[in-house]
Amino acid sequence: MPKRSPPDTSPVARFEQSLQELEQLVQNMETGALSLEQSLGAYERGIALYRECHQALEQAQLRVRILSDPMHPDDGEPFDPSLVSTSQ
Repeated sequence: MPKRSPPDTSPVARFEQSLQELEQLVQNMETGALSLEQSLGAYERGIALYRECHQALEQAQLRVRILSDPMHPDDGEPFDPSLVSTSQ
């Protein structure tokens, strides 16, 4: 019998799984087919998933800052998309 590989529990894999589950919850809630109790449970789970994803993104942002300038990771500024020119 072939060995099963353990599930990927890296931060990136957990983020992707959480995001996918969150998107599925949103789709289920948008259909309107859930009962009030089911909707509340889905909402609670969605908030927990949102927080997990948000925390993972903050950690990724910190890692990028540290990799960009390991001597001064706190000097990095948040990305501002409005400063990017869209004209060519």
